[in-house]
Amino acid sequence: MNNLKKEVIEYAKKLNSSNLSPLRSGNISIRADQNGKKGFLITPSGIKYDQLNEENIVFLELDESLNNDKISKNDLNPSSEWRFHQDIYIKKKDAYAIVHAHSPHATAVSAHGKNIPAFHYMIALAGGDDIKCSEYATFGTKELSENMLTALEKRKACLMSNHGQVAFGKNLEEAFELAQEVENICHQYINTLKIGKPKILSFEEMNKILEKTKSYKKN
Repeated sequence: MNNLKKEVIEYAKKLNSSNLSPLRSGNISIRADQNGKKGFLITPSGIKYDQLNEENIVFLELDESLNNDKISKNDLNPSSEWRFHQDIYIKKKDAYAIVHAHSPHATAVSAHGKNIPAFHYMIALAGGDDIKCSEYATFGTKELSENMLTALEKRKACLMSNHGQVAFGKNLEEAFELAQEVENICHQYINTLKIGKPKILSFEEMNKILEKTKSYKKN
């Protein structure tokens, strides 16, 4: 458990050092078991990531009845976004680690509430022929979780309208790299739109790319 907490702290600090999210914005989590109960470890609320220690990392059960009142009674202080982390773990069995970031370019694109089309084949890394943008909802709400899960259908990453991005993977390294890829794609997309309307790769071509990325990830 302590090693997992150290890993959460390591990647939380990388949010800052890689410029994916400043100070205490964004959050990191990873699946974990504690005392025979399945759940996840998540970064806390209100603490700058360069000041984190293992005691600050919060364990939450995968309990759909969990709410903020229960958390407060137990004197826990998880990220205000704990709910969508829990919902992703419950609904996405291949999600073992989650990175949520307010990265500059992804946040800028999300403010338009539009999906990113297949202007570049690297879109496939998120799992589909586009990157979806979930509909807006207030942070920390069940509505936000539901909107995100819709945008994450058959995908491992999405934008969050007027908010940022989220990515998951089989470990924190993979989830973090995907979040970096999404940020880079958003940066490229913004630059592309400055020139004009980009050419969009066909559905057939993206299906080919999606198949190639499956074999690529296995190597």
